[in-house]
Amino acid sequence: MRNNSTKIEKEKEQKEKEELDDGKIREYGQTTLVNEDRKSKIHLLSIIGEIEGHECLPQHNKTTKYEHVLPQLAAIEDSSDIDGLLILINTVGGDVEAGLAIAEMIASLSKPTVSLVLGGSHSIGVPLAVSADYSFIVPTATMTIHPVRMNGTVIGVSQTYDYFEKIQERILNFVSHHSKIDKEELKKLMHNTKQLAKDVGSILVGPETVQEGIIDEVGGIRDALSKLYTMTGRTGEE
Repeated sequence: MRNNSTKIEKEKEQKEKEELDDGKIREYGQTTLVNEDRKSKIHLLSIIGEIEGHECLPQHNKTTKYEHVLPQLAAIEDSSDIDGLLILINTVGGDVEAGLAIAEMIASLSKPTVSLVLGGSHSIGVPLAVSADYSFIVPTATMTIHPVRMNGTVIGVSQTYDYFEKIQERILNFVSHHSKIDKEELKKLMHNTKQLAKDVGSILVGPETVQEGIIDEVGGIRDALSKLYTMTGRTGEE
């Protein structure tokens, strides 16, 4: 009778765990990849749509909310079960402060981290892509590098432009520190006037991001997971 009760409890716990995992995928684009052969647990984090900051965006917008991501990253760091983090990125950019906060959190994790750019990683998505220990991009994905933009009323005084410059420097310093591209080269790409008809900046396609030293390697999900298993020491080999 007691064995029966224990079995029912375990089945109930398993069902609750599966429902929780399904909920995390639906709500936050997050799950844990469990590989029994390698005895590893890789946390999967999706950064998609627009990075939402202190202001809520319209409900029809696809967004990544930093108040959801930051606690999850802290939990990953604190967990003894999670071996590494895989970040899937397809973002148009968004709030600079929120994007940099997520990027700094990823960069400060002690667990191995790998990012994979799918579709695009534009604007503040660039620091997010390079914040991992190792980065991949699929051949058709793109990255748009441009100066900081601001919505709303802008006061045309020197202090405003100084503030813009400081934000810009933070982004330049972060990207150049976490990738192979030189800060001055990144600045040139950012202020390029030849590519975009109505804007300043550069659009780089997959292999070009590697040539410029922003992303480490062209590859897909197989390559990203393989690299992460190697970094965690979970290769599956005897």
